[in-house]
Amino acid sequence: MKRFIFTFALLIIYSSMLLFAQAKKPTLMILPSDNWCEQRYFMTEFNNQGTKQKVPNYKQVFQEDTEIGQVISKIGALMIKRGFPLKDVEQELKAIEERTGEANMTTSSNSGTSIAESPLDKLKNKSKADILIQIWWKVNKSDQGKSVSFTLEAFDAYTSKRIASSTGTGDVNNSDIVPVLLEEAIIKNINPFVSQLQSHFNDISKNGREILVTVKRWNSWENNLETEINGQEITDYINKWMKDNTVNKKFNMSDASENFIRFDQVRIPLHNADNDPIDARQFAKGLQKYLKGAPFNFEVKLMTRGLGEAILVLGEK
Repeated sequence: MKRFIFTFALLIIYSSMLLFAQAKKPTLMILPSDNWCEQRYFMTEFNNQGTKQKVPNYKQVFQEDTEIGQVISKIGALMIKRGFPLKDVEQELKAIEERTGEANMTTSSNSGTSIAESPLDKLKNKSKADILIQIWWKVNKSDQGKSVSFTLEAFDAYTSKRIASSTGTGDVNNSDIVPVLLEEAIIKNINPFVSQLQSHFNDISKNGREILVTVKRWNSWENNLETEINGQEITDYINKWMKDNTVNKKFNMSDASENFIRFDQVRIPLHNADNDPIDARQFAKGLQKYLKGAPFNFEVKLMTRGLGEAILVLGEK
């Protein structure tokens, strides 16, 4: 009897370990941090609808910095060893570069209104990574040798929320190879960081990925969001659709008026029925189709920012 209980317990432990090992891992993309790029003058100005913003110039980083490729390779190897699939940033950037002839703004055919997309948004849309990891490091010099201080930060690619972080300083070493020093420093701190990543991904696997959805109206539209159709306001119809299509009806109507509705903390499934990843655009297409059908028959323009924000504008395309 004791042998049976012992064997049964071992089977349970083994099964649990097997399930953990087979747990789906989030897809990662590793980038240099904004601060690292700023310190090395790898920044460029981005015109966001008339407002100039400074953003990292990742193309310049990979063309001119001699260490970044090796650093990302070292960190990537550590993550792959722990079962995390990676997107190659440099290859994604090249793919984006090949499409530079395409329009990088979406414009209303009637009013000319546009929504800009930042270089990072383009990279997110191309790579479809779940999590962005940003690395910053600094080499410390002393009479005994060199050490490397680092900060690793992970952000949800859809919401830009920080979900994991790790910082530390490696042991003093006589090596001049920065990627090696950095790898040794990170190894001592990697396991808690990985646990935070997996914990976040487990949450969105269970409760849905988080996005933002905004519904607006063109000034030229004869209706507004308080217009009644068959006894209900348009806002009420949209709110009901959100309840029917979010994971566990989880979303928050953070603001609303006759001209716009803003939903945040909108939880959507990770994949559709064909097991294809769902982002804000795919999710909002469902709402767009709903509003274009009876009894509404609206013209609806769909625009996005990155993977995690969708904007629907009613009244024209």
